[in-house]
Amino acid sequence: MRQSSLVVVANRLPLDDSAARDGACEWRRSPGGLSGALHAILQQTPATWVGWDGETGLARVTDIGSVRLRPVTLSAAEQAGYYEGFANSTLWPLYHDAVQQPVFQREWWETYRSVNQRFAEAAAEVAGKHAAVWVQDYHLQLVPRMLRELRPDLLIGFFMHVPFPPPELFMQLPRRIELLRGMLGADLVGFQREQAAHNLAQLAQKLLGADATDDAITIDGRTVRTGAFPVSIDVAEMRTLATRPDVVAQVKQLHHDLGESKRVLVSVDRLDYTKGIEHRLTAYRELLRDGHVKVRDTVLVQVAVPSRERVESYRDLRDRIEGEVGRINGEYGRVGEPAIHYLNQPFSRSELAALYQTADVMVVTPLRDGMNLVAKEFVAAREDGAGALVLSEFAGAADELSGAFLVNPHDVDDLKQTLMRALEASPEDLAARMTAMRRHLAEHDILAWARAYLTELDHTGRLARRFIGRA
Repeated sequence: MRQSSLVVVANRLPLDDSAARDGACEWRRSPGGLSGALHAILQQTPATWVGWDGETGLARVTDIGSVRLRPVTLSAAEQAGYYEGFANSTLWPLYHDAVQQPVFQREWWETYRSVNQRFAEAAAEVAGKHAAVWVQDYHLQLVPRMLRELRPDLLIGFFMHVPFPPPELFMQLPRRIELLRGMLGADLVGFQREQAAHNLAQLAQKLLGADATDDAITIDGRTVRTGAFPVSIDVAEMRTLATRPDVVAQVKQLHHDLGESKRVLVSVDRLDYTKGIEHRLTAYRELLRDGHVKVRDTVLVQVAVPSRERVESYRDLRDRIEGEVGRINGEYGRVGEPAIHYLNQPFSRSELAALYQTADVMVVTPLRDGMNLVAKEFVAAREDGAGALVLSEFAGAADELSGAFLVNPHDVDDLKQTLMRALEASPEDLAARMTAMRRHLAEHDILAWARAYLTELDHTGRLARRFIGRA
């Protein structure tokens, strides 16, 4: 395989889950997902993406535009131990404040380590001399150090898209030192929020005896730089999508279908216990119970995109949510007029753009989230300058979107009060809030994020200019 000067290493290849009839591969997009975030950067950039191809089969993997794909194969047992096990039953819940109790199984670690080694070897194979390799997220925390041992000539970046926990949580991990050293194999470790870099520095001091500040850690004779680089979206793409004639027609149809006179609340989430869906449903049920909202004038649209359906805790969550939606509709809905429209299915980009523009209130209330790009997509889609955003203070986006109605989603009473504030806000207040958020997003889009990270990675700006262009 031809070698590249820029290599992205991520758990999944950016492949759509279903091939076109002619066998062509399409870019895999999901609400707020990693591949969506990187799409704007890589669609015109010669690069190689290393990742697992899912269950698509190697014969179907072809390049997508300028992006060359290097698949990493996983057996069913490896998928269970590496992905469903250590990554998503051990690390994911612990990194999200142990919203759900992490599970520790020793055999999962060995699978996680061996799969990370395979990813590192694949990246080493496709990276040209002195190439930049950008490793993504918690699935691959061991790859930076493994890759450095294989290819010390490389410039290695690591970016953690999810929250990075405080020391008291991270210390619970049985393999905490290996994970920490794995990340610190990079030249630059990036996070969504400054607190995460502080957490890493504390851990490096405590566990490794390293000299550490919030922006640099010295270990093994090397200095690893750290910092916050809040990820963003392709603002221009969402704004263009929002004004497309077919999307405008979809918005009109949605208003008709939901009720022209109704106030519409919309939530779009992956079906995950970190997203606060159950807390949100409880708050909405109590607003209905107490008469603050009525089915005749208000409706909630809850999109829950299927996720990790092979993991038992996710199947249990889906059953609980579906049961609660059924109870609320059974008690408060009317014939032809449900209290909640619940959609457990994937949505296209155009469908999401239409939904965002239908919302009087966008409700984004995760219990913990690294960033939450859905909140940013909603703001970018609102070309009309209207609409309210109710946003969890525990999402990274809360640091940037100052015009949102911030809420503690763990506090159901606060959630109810904040939803009512958003519903009752004046058009002038909402317009001022939306204007401020849209101005911020225009200046801090996905290209600005990548430019900031890559500039810090090589210290010269040459890397960013080569792959992103000038600001």
